[in-house]
Amino acid sequence: MNICVFCGSSIGNNLIYEEAAQELGRLMAESSHSLVYGGGNVGLMGAIADSVLKHNGKVIGVIPDFLLRLEVGHRGITELEVVSSMHERKKRMADLSNAFIAMPGGWGTLDELAEILTWKQLGLVTQPIGLLNTLNFFDPLLDQMRLMVSAGFLRQENLDFLKVEDTAPKLLAALSAEALF
Repeated sequence: MNICVFCGSSIGNNLIYEEAAQELGRLMAESSHSLVYGGGNVGLMGAIADSVLKHNGKVIGVIPDFLLRLEVGHRGITELEVVSSMHERKKRMADLSNAFIAMPGGWGTLDELAEILTWKQLGLVTQPIGLLNTLNFFDPLLDQMRLMVSAGFLRQENLDFLKVEDTAPKLLAALSAEALF
């Protein structure tokens, strides 16, 4: 099955983030899950793609043409689809995927996570969504989400469909309980 991973185009300030990306990539490949991601060769994006490839897995990248022209496209992956916009990229990644995982990252990761959560709430996607909460990276965001519930802006059931785990094995197990892997 295809798992879409949203993650940083930077590596972060702690080696553990890169190690978590490499572990997730290895586990995905060993479980015959393909990686769908933003097509980059830098940061955590490059780390997870390289790890899947190193362990003989399949990697599908989806990248807007302007980013490809900036030479951040990963040329060594199984498939690299070039699209015209960031919006088209997110839609295509969703269409290709059976589950979604967000790892640490910046604005792009936050944007992708927020959009896929919104699509799930609206019934536009049905696939499971998880956070790989390495080093408690997402704890402040999860606090904000709980505040959204308590303030009446988000229903608890729409927060409950988000699976949160601190390790790749636990997250993959939680997602596989909901998806047909």
